[in-house]
Amino acid sequence: MPPCPHAILELVSIGQIEQAGAASRLTLEEWAQLDEDEPGELVEGELVQEEMPTFAHELVVVLLGAVLNAWLLPRGGCAAGSEGKLAVRPRRGRKPDLFAYLPGARRPGLSVSLLRLPPSIVVEVLTPRPRDVRRDRLEKVEDYAAFGVPWYWIMDPELRTLEIWELGPDGRYVHALGAAGGKIEGVPGCPELTIDLDAIWAQLDALGEGDGEG
Repeated sequence: MPPCPHAILELVSIGQIEQAGAASRLTLEEWAQLDEDEPGELVEGELVQEEMPTFAHELVVVLLGAVLNAWLLPRGGCAAGSEGKLAVRPRRGRKPDLFAYLPGARRPGLSVSLLRLPPSIVVEVLTPRPRDVRRDRLEKVEDYAAFGVPWYWIMDPELRTLEIWELGPDGRYVHALGAAGGKIEGVPGCPELTIDLDAIWAQLDALGEGDGEG
C-alpha cells in the first residue's frame, strides 16, 4: 500500500528540519572566527553556554596564570587565558580557563585563532553551579584526553583545592596530586615549579566579601 499524502508530507517536513539543523551547526573554523563577544563552546557543532564565573573564579584564574607565566616565560614556555579556542575533537571546541605550553613543547603561532596543537596543561577553575562542575569533571575530562593534553588541573576556590591529573598510556587521566594548602614543590610535569596555595587563598581572604553586589 503506498504511503498516504499526509505521511509523505510529514517525512518531507522532518527531513527539512534535519537539514536545517545540520546547516545551522558550526564547523570548528566557523566557531574560531566568531566575534570575541559571542560566547560559547562548541559541542557536536552547536554553540553551548559557557560557565557563569564568579569574581573569585576570575581572580584565581589571574593569580594562577601569573604564577605559571613567572615560571614559564623565562624558560621559553607560556600560559594563556580563557579565550583560547582548542579544537579538541572534529566537532568539539573547548575554552579552558588557562592553558600552558611547557618549555620545549610545540606551540601554535601567535596569530592562530584555532589551536590544534594540544597544550601541555589545561586548567579549569570550578564554579559552584552543578552543571559547570559536571562539565569540568566529566565532559571536559574526556575531551582533553581525546585531544592528548598531558596534564589536566582542576582548581576549586570554594573547597580551596588543587587536583592534577596525568594522561596515562591508555588515554585516561590518573590522579597525580591533590592538595588543599601549603607549598607544592616539584609540581607533577613541572619539576622546578612551586605553587604556594596558601598565598593564593590568602589573597582571596584578604579581599573579604566585598559589598556583595554585582
